[in-house]
Amino acid sequence: MTLISGSNNWALLSIMFFSGFIAIYLEQKYKWAAKISGAVITLLIAVVLTNLSIIPTSAPVFDDVVWGYAVPLAIPLLLLNANIFRIWRETGRFLLIFLIGSAGTLVGALCAAMLLSGVIEGLPGVAAMMTGSYIGGGVNFTAVADAFHVDSALISSVTVADNLNMALYFMILIGIASSAWFRRHFPHPHIDSVEADGRGEDGETLAARYWGRSEISLKDIAAALAYSAIVVTFSKLLAGFFTGVIPDSNAFFRMLNTFFGSQYVWITNISLVFASFFDRQAQSIHGAKELGTWLIYLFYFVIGVPASIIMIIKNAPLLLVFCLILVISNMLFCFIFGRLLKFNLEEIILASNANIGGPTTAAGMAIAQGWNALVAPCMLVGTFGYVIGTWLGIIVGSILGA
Repeated sequence: MTLISGSNNWALLSIMFFSGFIAIYLEQKYKWAAKISGAVITLLIAVVLTNLSIIPTSAPVFDDVVWGYAVPLAIPLLLLNANIFRIWRETGRFLLIFLIGSAGTLVGALCAAMLLSGVIEGLPGVAAMMTGSYIGGGVNFTAVADAFHVDSALISSVTVADNLNMALYFMILIGIASSAWFRRHFPHPHIDSVEADGRGEDGETLAARYWGRSEISLKDIAAALAYSAIVVTFSKLLAGFFTGVIPDSNAFFRMLNTFFGSQYVWITNISLVFASFFDRQAQSIHGAKELGTWLIYLFYFVIGVPASIIMIIKNAPLLLVFCLILVISNMLFCFIFGRLLKFNLEEIILASNANIGGPTTAAGMAIAQGWNALVAPCMLVGTFGYVIGTWLGIIVGSILGA
């Protein structure tokens, strides 16, 4: 029982929107909040409200409105400036550290399965699902769960553990970005650039300066939202078409069905084509960045909502440990090999995020930190994770006998 029921859509919308405003206000007003970032503050507000039983862990406004509309609409808006010809070099480099992190996730899944063997029911299926999810994203989680017919109750418990784990993980990444020790041992040109340009003479925070007032008209708002809605509409049509024509008779075709049947894959593809080949038209639409980022704040709030500590204690403590092992392994691979190969700290952090959280959370973190040059690469490599996530999840599940 919660103070506000899951059916009270307007109250939940009010809380979600107001939480986003509070987070943005704090980020632009106080330096400590700017270091945490408004996105993570939004997530933490949701975690607190959930665990105080003020809001439910699931509701139609979260599942249908935010996941169903806000997240898909945000991606085309955020990728409107993603001219692939300008970012190809950065993406190629970024892809390498992303693949290293993927290897870390896979190794972590196998190690966690051995360490917790016999103490978690259905462990091989869990290992397969989380491998797919922590290399790709939710689409891979669902695909692998279906491939191995994982019990629905176990899927729910894993989802709760995963969400709390993600909340902790994002806070750790933010702490690493501001850590003096990591800055001494890794190059960090994007952080240096942000700190050099991030505060005006009046002492305003980076976020306040970055999100200063910009020229935007009613026509810009209409164009941005129309463009985004059209991209999502065609993406859903393409995804539905390929879902219907690609059989799922074996693991290979099932992977192709999952990949080409994902609306997020097509949203990214269409957005990149438009931004790359119609650059002048894309640049003429103002305000897309602001609108897309506000939608991402709603996404961060919803990520924090299912992180019920009571549910973790009752149903999924060992599943949380399992997820933590995968995250630790991923981060060790990213930071150790990133250090050896002389990657920038920002690239390592975001590549790990693109693995564990997916392209949307990685792009959101890049925006929140002001690492604007890395937003598009995050989306690109995160989308590539959709390609290999199901493959590797099925391989891990097959090895473990799921």
